[in-house]
Formats: sequence, C-alpha cells, structure tokens
Amino acid sequence: MSLKTTLDPNAIMVTIMAARVRELHPMIHHITNSVVMNFTANITLAMGAAPVMAPSIAESAEMSGYAGALLLNIGTINPELLESMISAGRAANANNIPVILDPVGAGATKLRTDAISTILSELKIAVVRGNAGEILSLAGTAGGVRGVDSLTTGEGSEDVFSSFAAETGIVTAVSGQTDFITDGTDWIKVYNGNRLMTSITGTGCGATTAAACFAASGTPLLQSVAAGIACYNIAGEIAAENCKGPGSFVPEFIDQLACLDSDTIAKKLRMEVGQ
Repeated sequence: MSLKTTLDPNAIMVTIMAARVRELHPMIHHITNSVVMNFTANITLAMGAAPVMAPSIAESAEMSGYAGALLLNIGTINPELLESMISAGRAANANNIPVILDPVGAGATKLRTDAISTILSELKIAVVRGNAGEILSLAGTAGGVRGVDSLTTGEGSEDVFSSFAAETGIVTAVSGQTDFITDGTDWIKVYNGNRLMTSITGTGCGATTAAACFAASGTPLLQSVAAGIACYNIAGEIAAENCKGPGSFVPEFIDQLACLDSDTIAKKLRMEVGQ
C-alpha cells in the first residue's frame, strides 16, 4: 500500500498503519462466537493479517503464544468457552500480547454480564469494542440491550465512555452512527460507514476484528484501533454504494477491504481527533 502525498495527517496515519498490518501479517487468535467465525476470518485475511480460531481449552493458551493479538468475543458464551478465554487471556497477558474484548450482549442476561465481570477481573484487557448499550453496561450505567442489539445510540454519553477508559486503562471503542474511540484522555471520532452494515450478521464483530488486526501492529493503541475501524468502515461505505443489497454486500465488502489503498483512504476518510 503506497503512501501518496496528502495534506490530511489523519489519512497519512491510517495509511501507514494499514500498510504496517500488511507488512507484519500478524496472527489474530479468535475465541469468538460460532455465528461469525467464517466472516471474521475473511475480514482478518482481507486486512492483511492471519486468522486462527482455537476455542478449545486444550490449546487456546498455547495458541496465544503465537499471536499478535487475542480476540475474545462472548456472542455465544458458555462456561467451557469462558474457561478457555481466561486461560488464553492469561497466557497473552504473560507474553504482553494485547487482548481485545467484544462484550456482545453485555447486560442482556446474567450469563453474559457475569462472563464479562469475570474477564475484566481476571485479565488485563487492552481494547474493548462494542455498541453503546454494551459499553454503558460495562461502565455500570443502564445501557439498554435487547439480545445483542443496543437500544441506545450513546449520544451524549461520551463522558461516560471516556471515564470508563480512564478508570480501567482500556482503550474503548464505541460503534454507532459515529464511532467514538478513547483512551480516557484523547478521543477519535470516525464518521465513515453505511447503515447497510447493520443489515449483515457479524459486522460489529468484524469491527472488533479490524481493531485487533491493527492493535497487533505494535502502534499506539488509540490510533491503531481508530485506524482499523476507519479502514473497515470506508470499505463498508464503498461496498454499500456498489452492491444491490445485503446478499451481495458481503463479498463486495471483503473485496473493498482487501484492495483498500492510500488514494481511497485520502479521498474517503472522515475522522476527527480531540481531547
């Protein structure tokens, strides 16, 4: 991915980080929900990283030792899977490998809420990415979750998200009409994306995969997570313009993500950085 001259420093940053992922080709260890495995594996490949799905406790900790990042997604959580997540997470923590958490449906049921509580208490989480309802639930505020869907936009809750990030030390990415990413001090807003992305199962989980791919690149976490989400959303935006509907969106989305280049990033990126 070549870097073309541009006056937008945000586009330069996103392009450099995207190129770094493709150069390093990091392995992303997913312990994720069974609904999205194929989709998120393809997202990982399209971004230039290497996916592995190793949910069994018999190998999950060992596999973490080879990874550039460990992604934990509780979308189809059960007690055995949680045990494997904790084992893999401890191994990742011991090897300074970033752990990325997707708290799918947090706050919706006791099982999910308890699982998230266990993960947060047992492991050092580098990044959490979820919808507004899920992140508000983690922050101890009534988030409003139905199943795995957020019932709130999160508008007006940016201070809550920033406080959660500051108190926990976890880079926090909140998906919505505008994506909000913060480390508790600085924040980045990404305005790219398209509503059609919400019509496809797994696009939220895919955004967490994008964050994990870029977090594995070794760049500053706030910027790397925002860059990964920006690339993901730009590809979704272009795919929505070119497809006929949800059925043709997925292959077009993966194609656009795989061929995303510096010129497209410079042309399409809509990002705001602040404190």
